[in-house]
Amino acid sequence: MLRTGGTMGRLLNVIDVEATCWDGVPPPGQVSEIIEIGVCVVDLDAGERTGRDRILVRPERSAVSAFCTELTGITPAEAAGGVTFAEACRLLIERHRSDSRPWASWGDYDRKQFSRQCEGSRRYPFGSVHHNAKIVFAEALGRRRQGMAGALESAGLPLEGRHHNGADDAWNIGALVLYLAERGRWPG
Repeated sequence: MLRTGGTMGRLLNVIDVEATCWDGVPPPGQVSEIIEIGVCVVDLDAGERTGRDRILVRPERSAVSAFCTELTGITPAEAAGGVTFAEACRLLIERHRSDSRPWASWGDYDRKQFSRQCEGSRRYPFGSVHHNAKIVFAEALGRRRQGMAGALESAGLPLEGRHHNGADDAWNIGALVLYLAERGRWPG
């Protein structure tokens, strides 16, 4: 759903992932895996969110628990219909030029989760420029680091959509990036 026509300015991919999770310790043999990649494309020059994407990812070494469904809204059947992790990484590069465009996430979890899942033969889908928006926000406002929902409240911005939905969270983080950019506090 990218804007067509006109010129695009400096673009930033805001990424938020949801992963398999459990209420407590994972069952034997299961590990946390990305099951949803939310993307919000931010045009920093135009000061607007210009694209939104949701990529569902089929887990290979875990199952979507009832706890995970309650938290994210993603059912086991929905996740089973997703693409492979390798295909999701390819889609990020193809659709969003993730290998060359700077990107941001709220905290460092998303970056680390991608690094873990790309160990071995899988290609890491991102370029070298990553911004931890949680740290940028805290430093810009002189506040302690907080969750995305708390940051939205601090900034006087609404929480749009469902919290712990990757696409909605990426969209909301995009709003926080623009909040910082409008105040000259976003890096680059």
